[in-house]
Amino acid sequence: MGCYVLGLQEIGQTQVALVGGKGAHLGELSRMDGIRVPAGFCVTTEAFQRVLAEAPAIDDQLEQLSRLKQDDREQLRVLSAELRRTLEGASMPDDLAAEITRQLVQLGEQAAYAVRSSATAEDLPTASFAGQQDTYLNVVGPAAILQHVSRCWASLFTERAVLYRLRNGFDHRKVRMAVVVQRMVFPQAAGILFTADPITSHRKIASVEASFGLGEALVSGRVNADVYKVRDGEVIDKAVGTKQLAILASPAGGTREQAIEPERQQQPALTDAQVVRLVQLGRRMEAHFGCPQDIEWCLVDDDFHFVQSRPITTLFPIPVAGDPETHVYLSVGHQQMMTDALKPLGLSLFQLTAMRPMYEAGGRLFVDVTQNLATPAGRAGLLGLAGKSDPLTGDALRTVIGRSDFIRTLPDEAPRAAPAGGAPAPLETDPAIVDELIRRSEASLAVLKRDIQTKSGTALLDFILADLQELKRLLFEPRSFQVIMAGMEATWWLNDQLQAWLGEKNAADTLTQSVPNNITSEMGLALLDVADVIRPYPEVVAFLRGVKDEGFLDELPGLAGGREARDAIQAYLDRYGMRCVGEIDITRPRWSERPTTLVPLILGNIQNFEPGASKRRFEQGRQEAWKKEQDVLERLRALPDGAAKAEETKRMIDRVRTFVGYREYPKYGKINRYFVYKQALMKEAERLVQARVVQEKEDIFYLTFQELQDVVRTNQVDAQLIRQRKDTFRSYQALTPPRVLTSDGEVITGAYRRDNLPAGALVGLAVSAGTIEGRARVILDMAEAHPEPGDILVTAYTDPSWTPVFVSVKGLVTEVGGLMSHGSVIAREYGLPAVVGVEHATRRIRDGQRIRVHGTDGYVELL
Repeated sequence: MGCYVLGLQEIGQTQVALVGGKGAHLGELSRMDGIRVPAGFCVTTEAFQRVLAEAPAIDDQLEQLSRLKQDDREQLRVLSAELRRTLEGASMPDDLAAEITRQLVQLGEQAAYAVRSSATAEDLPTASFAGQQDTYLNVVGPAAILQHVSRCWASLFTERAVLYRLRNGFDHRKVRMAVVVQRMVFPQAAGILFTADPITSHRKIASVEASFGLGEALVSGRVNADVYKVRDGEVIDKAVGTKQLAILASPAGGTREQAIEPERQQQPALTDAQVVRLVQLGRRMEAHFGCPQDIEWCLVDDDFHFVQSRPITTLFPIPVAGDPETHVYLSVGHQQMMTDALKPLGLSLFQLTAMRPMYEAGGRLFVDVTQNLATPAGRAGLLGLAGKSDPLTGDALRTVIGRSDFIRTLPDEAPRAAPAGGAPAPLETDPAIVDELIRRSEASLAVLKRDIQTKSGTALLDFILADLQELKRLLFEPRSFQVIMAGMEATWWLNDQLQAWLGEKNAADTLTQSVPNNITSEMGLALLDVADVIRPYPEVVAFLRGVKDEGFLDELPGLAGGREARDAIQAYLDRYGMRCVGEIDITRPRWSERPTTLVPLILGNIQNFEPGASKRRFEQGRQEAWKKEQDVLERLRALPDGAAKAEETKRMIDRVRTFVGYREYPKYGKINRYFVYKQALMKEAERLVQARVVQEKEDIFYLTFQELQDVVRTNQVDAQLIRQRKDTFRSYQALTPPRVLTSDGEVITGAYRRDNLPAGALVGLAVSAGTIEGRARVILDMAEAHPEPGDILVTAYTDPSWTPVFVSVKGLVTEVGGLMSHGSVIAREYGLPAVVGVEHATRRIRDGQRIRVHGTDGYVELL
């Protein structure tokens, strides 16, 4: 006979495949000294598989279910109900029923039991599946217990469990169900203990929720629990809830609700001493399992019993600094407009090109700003920059600074001596400076493309590592930095002075339309030119509407006008094909690798624009900037000391128009180089596949650059590590990175702190002036972007790859962004009213809803 039933004492945390997540954790807890777990046993996944094997309809039903997607809601509902009926109706093998009954006789046949589902994809470090399967309390008698074991098996296919697996990428056919059967305890109080604060993620603060009776009332949200916060063995906060009912065991089996008498409703369910003792026990479990735990407990005669402990899967991981000091971290992704998780190769390459150390957590990068916050000058500089570019980050940092015990304040450092040769010469407003920087970058790229051709194996990896130094030299060249700062400072000067002198808000937004040398805005307009080439050829347009395969460019020459179309698209890809959404991660597919991404945008441009739209758009923006300049200068001249004010303003306008477009170029140069590296690395990956070192080329994405060097050198790889990294990456994708995070794991959020906004307005940062009203298009994937003229784009973040979408919309709303982020710069250039940094915009604004974007004042109204 298979291994169908095991006592809890026989089970450990390595046996998830046999007893499911809940069973494995309970077995582990039951063997810990001083941790009380109600006696019981587990009906294993082998028993479940045997029942499946003996129910012939199941295989076919599972096959059908595995083919469905999240959108097929009605079919999912029907099929999951069929599976539940099949499992509940399946007869339990006699030998299995006898084994369960034998365990019950040993534990007390007529005692009351809790019968609880324990799936293999449950209580994992990366996915909790909390509340997805069923639990039955106070079940009495062997016949009833056998029936409820079958019900637990069936609960693997509740509609909510099926949807959760779909969303988290679990295969229905590979998930198995075990069932835990435990003696019931009848507690005076019960509840939940989180060993890390579930609200702030602070790892040193535990949170206890408590209520009278069984914990079921609390888990199901039926009562207002008492909530206690505990730190360092002391209750630091306590809120006693009004507990109007308790759920108790019913004499006839099952549970019943009972009203709590008025005089007990405000009485705490636990004493402070009990709360502290409970947290101490929880900390022992956390240490044992190696991560913060979500624990269900019961209090019986002043003794705590534990009926569940699972990892808290919603906490954002903490960067590892390597010392016990307090650290404060800023999200790099919020500065780079790319808050998705990066794969290990992408993370490590970005770290290698960074100017300062970057720490990884949750598939994202963070910089440690503790030293910046430690000195008055450092604080002022960081707050000034953060406050301007992203007020939510600035406000969160002010919260940190306001905690006097949090960061040591050091005296300001003495000014450093100027380097030999003195400070860089002041920057003249000269377009030749920008031209020279671009020329040097392009010459360097050409050398890289030539020299990398001859490299392979370890020589290739060494060559890329050396070339990263050239990339850093270009990125952090003082002259390049001077140009970027000159453009930004001129923008700030114009906004501040023209508001002070003329009461004109964000005047620089119009003055920076259609500036020269902005590679990103040119990219959006260039796709309009591609549409102009294709528009006269209906056969090509019809072909593009049906394109699904990435090799479609090779098929075009067979159509009338197809050669011209292919050449136009190929020329666009030669200039911009290294771009893609999330482009700072080298592992993301580029437009050159996935040209179908551009097809809907080209078709949209053909449909929505007339020939010559690109030049007209640019010229219209240039004219608007020129008119704004004339208007501003004329009004300034009418003021006291107006001639001097107008002269200084004209100088700043010339400066901003000369330099601000270059702001986009260094990243373009960087992403160009990344693509050259990637193409060479993918050839190397192909060699590793042929040598059977890795299974598929993309496996190298789950190795850091340094690990890849070792693999190429030794021709050996840890396949288990790659599998584990893939699972971890999937779990990281579901996390939302914080802007500011501490080494205690605390997520510190900021607020805008603004008054006088209309009721219900969504507040953000004004980055491109003007007011626009229209239909919101909530788009999370650029490949799904089909906006129509007059639509307002609402998305999580925009990096340069979104620019071709901007030509089709009339306004922009994003969840992430700052004054000088790419989306903001391009919105100003194209004259689109824009508000960025609107928290949860993609959830709070419905697709198709009419909204009004106030790009001058920084808020969005839902109409």
